[in-house]
Amino acid sequence: MSHLLLDVKGLVKHFALKRTGIFQQRRYVYAVNGISFHLDKGEILGLVGESGCGKTTTGRVVLRLIEPSAGAVNFLGQNVADLKAVDLKKFRRRAQMIFQDPFASLNPRMTVGDIVGEPLLVHGIGSAKDRAARVVEVLEKVGLEPAYMRRFPHEFSGGQRQRIGIARVLTLNPQLIIADEPVSALDVSIQAQIINLLVRLQEELQLSYLFVSHDLAVVEHIADRVAIMYLGKIVETAPSWSIYNEPRHPYTRALLTAIPVADPKSVFERIPLQGDIPNPADPPSGCTFRTRCPFAQKICSEDIPEMVEVGREHYAACHFVSR
Repeated sequence: MSHLLLDVKGLVKHFALKRTGIFQQRRYVYAVNGISFHLDKGEILGLVGESGCGKTTTGRVVLRLIEPSAGAVNFLGQNVADLKAVDLKKFRRRAQMIFQDPFASLNPRMTVGDIVGEPLLVHGIGSAKDRAARVVEVLEKVGLEPAYMRRFPHEFSGGQRQRIGIARVLTLNPQLIIADEPVSALDVSIQAQIINLLVRLQEELQLSYLFVSHDLAVVEHIADRVAIMYLGKIVETAPSWSIYNEPRHPYTRALLTAIPVADPKSVFERIPLQGDIPNPADPPSGCTFRTRCPFAQKICSEDIPEMVEVGREHYAACHFVSR
């Protein structure tokens, strides 16, 4: 019996830019530029990278909130791009998204009960009494009182709002959850509570997460595997322990050395990155990371590095990676 839940192959998403002149050639933003990864049932995959690298776009394309330019997203063996209206609606019951901003993702004109129960109403599940009972159940599961059903989003803190968003996701009993930076807008102490909640729910309900984040310190506490993304491409992927103990790609090493350390006596060498992320509408030739890499050589500008196995279930795309 296969344990594969999600299989993404060669996923591409380009956004066309507006022309500034009649004869100007059409230009594109290469948000996601040919990435492949998989997610097993009950697994948590952390997708990590700097802002603007294409992480959120990847999650939205996987859920087909936006259409891909090329590539395939296979959910339980079926290409999501081929799903028609009825089947696509069924897919949305099994795949949900937790949004980054707990303030903007909740309708301020709706009560908590209406917000959490809306997915059931949209999919025509149960009677009004059944839906109310389900709302109470998921609110309690995320640590909120049933009495909160009659309140509005502005009456809650950021952490409580994110719990409401998580409860809304759980109402349909999904198998896959795309968590798009679910704790980045929260205080550090609240971040830990939400991370612990997500881990507990994953264990209880056997959920699978694609956990999108720019923070490797957060991902370390939740992910089984980690994929490092840079300028629309995945440059390294490995089990979590391998990424944090034996990083092979220069970009991964730089991200790890940038994690703040609470001990003032600790001494470690930071790997500085030169300049800013290149324009995704005009990415560098060859290795896209070469313009910021301290180890770049001539071949890096000429050839695109292939993803090669450098350890057990550990892959990296670098011309000079040690195998």
